[in-house]
Amino acid sequence: MESVTEGSWESLPVALSPGVLHALGELRFPHMTPVQSATVPLFMNNKDVAAEAVTGSGKTLAFVIPMIEILLRREERLKKLQVGAIIITPTRELAVQIDEVLSCFTKYFPQFSQILLIGGRNPVEDIEKFKEQGGNIVVATPGRLEDMFRRKADGLDLASCVKSLEVLVLDEADRLLDMGFEASLNTILDFLPKQRRTGLFSATQTQEVENLVRAGLRNPVRISVKEKGVAATNTQKTPTRLENYYMVCKTDEKFNQLVHFLRQHKQEKHLVFFSTCACVEYYGKALESLVKNVKIMCIHGKMKHKRNKIFTEFRKLPSGILVCTDVMARGIDIPEVNWVLQYDPPSSASAFVHRCGRTARIGHFGSALVFLLPMEESYVNFLAINQKCPMQEMKLLKNVVDVLPKVKALALADRAVYEKGMKAFVSFVQAYVKHECSLIFRLKDLDFASLARGFALLRMPKMPELRGKCLSGFTPVSIDTDSIPFREKNREKQRQKFLEQQRKERQESEGRRKFTKNKAWSKQKAKKERKKKLTAKRRREEGSDVDDEDMEELLKDTRLLKRLKKGKISEEEFEKNLLSRGSRAKAEAVVDLEAEA
Repeated sequence: MESVTEGSWESLPVALSPGVLHALGELRFPHMTPVQSATVPLFMNNKDVAAEAVTGSGKTLAFVIPMIEILLRREERLKKLQVGAIIITPTRELAVQIDEVLSCFTKYFPQFSQILLIGGRNPVEDIEKFKEQGGNIVVATPGRLEDMFRRKADGLDLASCVKSLEVLVLDEADRLLDMGFEASLNTILDFLPKQRRTGLFSATQTQEVENLVRAGLRNPVRISVKEKGVAATNTQKTPTRLENYYMVCKTDEKFNQLVHFLRQHKQEKHLVFFSTCACVEYYGKALESLVKNVKIMCIHGKMKHKRNKIFTEFRKLPSGILVCTDVMARGIDIPEVNWVLQYDPPSSASAFVHRCGRTARIGHFGSALVFLLPMEESYVNFLAINQKCPMQEMKLLKNVVDVLPKVKALALADRAVYEKGMKAFVSFVQAYVKHECSLIFRLKDLDFASLARGFALLRMPKMPELRGKCLSGFTPVSIDTDSIPFREKNREKQRQKFLEQQRKERQESEGRRKFTKNKAWSKQKAKKERKKKLTAKRRREEGSDVDDEDMEELLKDTRLLKRLKKGKISEEEFEKNLLSRGSRAKAEAVVDLEAEA
């Protein structure tokens, strides 16, 4: 594809509808970005497109505008339950964002209805909404859309509704496949008509994306757009207006550096990325107590119903901190993000690039900072080679206050914080093992004692990864952690109730064990009695002249002989003990009995 530069929307070879131009003016996008300039004319001329462009380059408008124009040019107007376009995207947040952008255009075209189909909501309510209001344009996540196709029993035959489909868009296609939606996508594609326009948009081109291009697109035009001013030989995947930094610090210094940085930049807007949901929960709670007068919000993939509300609210904030996982790394457009802070490096190099892409979007400036341990510093060179992502070092901040004792105090005062810290530590270690760059991120090189201090743990959790490790640098608290209460009274009340129930169960269990022991003793005694009776009966039947008393004496002497053979007693002691209980004849009888044995 030849070089494409920015231009005005009016300069397109295909004229746009007045409503579309009004919406663009409202959104304050008077000029096209390179990916829009390259893609929109092709898509509007009924070409399938496979577009690759750096994150933050304006891909959303590159498919929303031609999609609207294609639907406007239909010969027959779409009926309420006819689906003319489907946009599939990997996360709920991105789907909500696209739905909002789309609504800026559809308000000028009341003949089009749109519907958002994402997880975390009641599917039956979505079906009722679709039947009542229609859905000419569907924005969906793969799992929910697949589910809707299968729900014929609830009164919706979506397979019939999509027979009128004109446009299919797969946004963040590489991420769709990374998240394991390949099976869902194949199911959805089987329901859709083959005569359609398809657009596939991604920030990176992978083999899986290439396979999807071959399966879902017919003779596609491939578009790979570089930002203006980037040399053709440079394949840098981060925005050119992004300033990328790294900071090298020890594990027990990292959180102090983060807190100090955030305190210095209170009036700005930040995303802080952690590797796991548990780390987001724990460190988010800690930051709320340590960074005052700043709105701090947390979001991660395990949140079911709060995510949409949190995401929408944070987008509207002029400043604040969003503590998050990689659920916010792809395609999300949050206005005026100043810093992207990566407390934990992501599990893949491509995710690193996408995280950074949440700032410096569409012509704006922004900065990103990743915290690295001394043993991880070679990751900088790895990114420079693997992702063409240059970084410059940021020196350790000075006059940093140690806030870890305060985090410990939070854990001692509230069991919820203590448990979150333990879960965060375990989840971090488990995630560290899975890093794709295992030559740099090596679990065996981690200083677990220092890591535990950095997590402000009260004691070490029991986990296989710690077996045989040197933990002498970590000192657990002297108190019994089981005595730490929940600050929330109802939760502590439930815990005490549960503990009391456990105590009762233990007591009952011990009581059952004692009863079983007594019963076993009784059975053993009865067994002895039966054996004694059978022995007496056998002696009577055999006419034995050895009575019970003599038999007992013989058995004692046999045991004495065994002690002699094992060297536990001398021959003199043996004869002395033996003769003290009977005659020499008895001794000979003992020897005979032992020989028979």
